[in-house]
Order: sequence, then C-alpha cells, then structure tokens
Amino acid sequence: MNMDYICREVEKLKKKYHETDPFKLCEDMGIILLHTPMGTYPGACKGFFLTQSRKRSITINSDLPESLQRIIVTHELGHAVLHAKAVGVKAFHDFELFDSTSLMEYEANIFATQIALPDDDFLELVEHGYDVQQIADAMYSDVNLVALKADTLISQVYRLRSQKYKNDFLRYGH
Repeated sequence: MNMDYICREVEKLKKKYHETDPFKLCEDMGIILLHTPMGTYPGACKGFFLTQSRKRSITINSDLPESLQRIIVTHELGHAVLHAKAVGVKAFHDFELFDSTSLMEYEANIFATQIALPDDDFLELVEHGYDVQQIADAMYSDVNLVALKADTLISQVYRLRSQKYKNDFLRYGH
C-alpha cells in the first residue's frame, strides 16, 4: 500500500467521524480500548491491536506516560484501519513501535503522523522557522514522529529538509 492510499484513508476517517483524537476515534469506531500494566522495562510491550470473533480491541500499556499512550493508540488505530484483514485473530504486538524495518509497522507509523500531525499545522510551524524539536514540543509529539512526518511531506513534493529519526524511539527508558 502506498503513501497516497494511507493519506486518503486518514482523510476518509477524519471526514466520517469529524475527529482526530485517537481515544474518541476508538469509541466512535467501536474498538474496545483496554489499559493494562505491562511494565516500563526495556522491551516491555507498548500495546497491540487484536481482532477476535469480529471484535476489535487495542490494548495499551498503562504504565507508560499518557503522551506516549496517545501515540501508541494512534499507531494501533493505523493497524485497525489499514491491516484489519491481515490480522485475523492474530495480534500486532508492538515492543518497538515505529520500526521501519516492517512494512506494516511503517504504514501504521505513517497513519499515526497523518492523524496526530495535521499538514496545515505542521507546515505553519515550518514556515515560522521551527526545527523538528520545536515542532514536536509545539504539537505535543515526539521528535521522531515529527521527523517521519517531514519525510512524508517531502515524498509528497513539499520542499523540506529530510530529518533523521530513530526506528526504536519509543523504546521506554531511552
């Protein structure tokens, strides 16, 4: 699946539900959201999406900071929207979110940037000369998610400098 497809799916979702808050989207979409303590040690599961008996659920690690939980829910929504048919009764277990070595993880990451970081808001900050860290702070996000958003916009013909980001940036404790 290509970036244009992912962007169209996000736009359809925003238009249908008039919402970008991942917690409210879960409720509106009938996705059960569960909060379960899973630890804060390196390698702890951050969250996962599961479909079983036609019921969809996202479980997030309640031991993580709320800002990180928001990113994780948005990422898992990406799996729910983009990969629902591929999941079946299997789960996407995210131990290292935003791992670009997996195509499905990369696609869920792109989905998350499109929901969490609206183009207009992002580009306005760029026009004001904000760097990646300043944009992350202003948008209450993670610098690596912002860098991925910049790369997404670059691929859509925006003239921005490519940004470096870590694939394992949501590994707790680093």
